[in-house]
Formats: sequence, C-alpha cells, structure tokens
Amino acid sequence: MPATLPTPIEFRLPEGWLPAGPDRPDAEHAAFVAVHPRPDAGFTATIAIDGERLPDGATPAHLADESVERLRELAVSVDVTDRREVGTAEAPALTQRLAFSAVVDGALRDLVQSQVYLFVSDVEDVRKQAVIRLILTASVAQHDTVLRDFQEFVRTVRPDTGAGL
Repeated sequence: MPATLPTPIEFRLPEGWLPAGPDRPDAEHAAFVAVHPRPDAGFTATIAIDGERLPDGATPAHLADESVERLRELAVSVDVTDRREVGTAEAPALTQRLAFSAVVDGALRDLVQSQVYLFVSDVEDVRKQAVIRLILTASVAQHDTVLRDFQEFVRTVRPDTGAGL
C-alpha cells in the first residue's frame, strides 16, 4: 500500500477477511485494505485503514467533514446518516456512517461506509497526536451483515508497542 500510518498500530482481521494487494483502486491512499471473501452483486466489501498526524486545531468533527467532502468528489451523492463522538477524554473517537451512490466498475451502486476515527498519541512522542481512520465500505444489502465483523476488527486495533496482540 502506498500510504503509511503516522504511528504504528496492530490489529486482527475478522475470520475470512483477506489482505488486499496494493493494485486495488481503493488502496491508493490506504495503509492497509482487506476484502470480504463473498462479494454482493459484484461489489466486494472492504475494510481500509489510513491515518495522519493530527493537524493543529483539528477537531474530530472537522476531520469527519473533510472525509465527507473527499467522498463527494468521487460519488454521485453522499449523505451523513449518523455521526457520534465517542470514547473518553484520554482516548477520543468519532464514528460516522455515510450512504452514497458511486459508479464502481461501470455500474452505479448504492453503498454504505462506516468510519471510525481513533485519536492516539505517538508511541515515540506522546506530545504528538495522530488520527487513525478505519473504514468499512459495503453494499447497502451487505452492510449490516459485515458490520459485526468491522466492529470486531475495531475492538482489536491498538497502538503497536511491540508486545503483540
């Protein structure tokens, strides 16, 4: 994958999900992409990971808004159907769900994207903050089925301290 994360993390993929190669179009800006083993009507659900150093003054909502705007550049339509700030003061997080239509492989598809933003301290310099974004993209029909896998995956994500999962 061409992108790298601002701080190392470790995670465990849900059973059956497979790491994707860097040649996938949706892997262009990701540090990691995994694919579901069973496509739905020709669309393969993905879990992607990307991240960045937290820009000065950036809020969780600001970063989520930027993500929506980036998706609007690629999609026919985008609706934010849910957004919540979660976590704690020490470990803030934000979740949002987007419904959108986009042309994929020549066909217009109705898709859902669940995003989780995790705000973490750099393991080498705790004064530096980073945001790790975890993204599930699936067809409308398959989203609720693979959402449990995504939630399981999110629970395993943590800073990589070298201790292993």
